[in-house]
Amino acid sequence: MAEENRIQRPLSPFMIGPYYRPQLTSMSSILTRITGNAMIVAVFLIVWWLLALAAGPEAFATAEWWITSWVGNLVMFLSLWGIWYHYLAGLRHLIFDAGKGLDIPTAEKLGWICVYGSVVLTILTVIIYWI
Repeated sequence: MAEENRIQRPLSPFMIGPYYRPQLTSMSSILTRITGNAMIVAVFLIVWWLLALAAGPEAFATAEWWITSWVGNLVMFLSLWGIWYHYLAGLRHLIFDAGKGLDIPTAEKLGWICVYGSVVLTILTVIIYWI
């Protein structure tokens, strides 16, 4: 008897799957937090490298080997991308704090600028570094 009088309520927006598609603005906000925390790994590697430099040639050789290995290069490259993404996302938030760009189309454009801009700036930085 209770089944006949059920109220149709809307689904909660946190239900991921066929019910809810994550928006670019929420994903870019999450990615900003992830990149901010992930760059800590690069900071630890750089601090380890500096401490090994002070500790002596054997310690420095070990740290240098790890940082210049493919794993270290990958961590540093991704950290460089994280720095650029985090920087551009910070600028985007400054625009939002000024009360500009809060409409959905502009917010999505700014999100894509953060994504593509960080990739382009990372590649340019690597090219400039290697020249």
